[in-house]
Amino acid sequence: MEKIIIVLLKRAVLSRLSLVVLFVSAGVSVNADFGEGYTAYKKGDYATALREWQPLAEQGMPLAQSMLGEMYEKGRGVPQDYKTAAQLFKRAAEQGNLLAQFNLSMMYAEGRGVPQDDKMAVQWYRRAAEQGLAPAQFMLGIMYINGKGVPQDYKAAAQLFRRAAEQWFDAAQIALGGMYLAGKGVPQDDKMAMEWYRHAAEQGNNSAQFLLGGMYLEGKGVSQNYVHAHMWLNIAASQGHKNAVKARFFIEQLMTPSQITEAQKLAQECIRESYRDC
Repeated sequence: MEKIIIVLLKRAVLSRLSLVVLFVSAGVSVNADFGEGYTAYKKGDYATALREWQPLAEQGMPLAQSMLGEMYEKGRGVPQDYKTAAQLFKRAAEQGNLLAQFNLSMMYAEGRGVPQDDKMAVQWYRRAAEQGLAPAQFMLGIMYINGKGVPQDYKAAAQLFRRAAEQWFDAAQIALGGMYLAGKGVPQDDKMAMEWYRHAAEQGNNSAQFLLGGMYLEGKGVSQNYVHAHMWLNIAASQGHKNAVKARFFIEQLMTPSQITEAQKLAQECIRESYRDC
């Protein structure tokens, strides 16, 4: 469970920049200067992005402050400066900007630009989570699992994972599946674990595909089926999951050549169908 959480944490961190796309494409009102800066940022033209966003940030525009904070955090077009990044995130976060609230939470959790403070991280995760931001709901759930900044509470974690999972956030779907598998915060239920793993696997998440293969291998939540286990492990392996490669080799020792051929054919078909109805 701990190793899976580490993978999920990495996915949540990597999702932060994609949140910008969410804000810009979901109808958030921005002016032309911000749009020009965002177009430049996507192209790697950080000098233009800085030129467009700096005045807007100084004028108090929270999305510009948040994106400028991202530039300082990553050292894109400016010297890397966590303290300045955190200050910009805080200015935007206090105006209700979800991206900034999430980024500021990560800064407190990691102690970058601000003193490490799990309670402050929880505070900002919660503010974003309450506004419905799935990555924040997921990360707040992780804090409850680990008892960081809050008392350890598996039930609260499962509830947060569910809220994020129902928004189709794949990391939360895997986490919720793990809670059902372990019976932590929810009744133990292999079938429910299988269901949530499948939702994430169908989105192309290779960790979920690996876990789904393991469920078929062990017959948890589903009838034991080496062919389908191999199929999912093969799919996960094709996407770079190293443990899936090892597990696929292991299961091949239990299969006949015809079963392996069938599994390989099913994997190819599943990939063609974008992992749906496999």
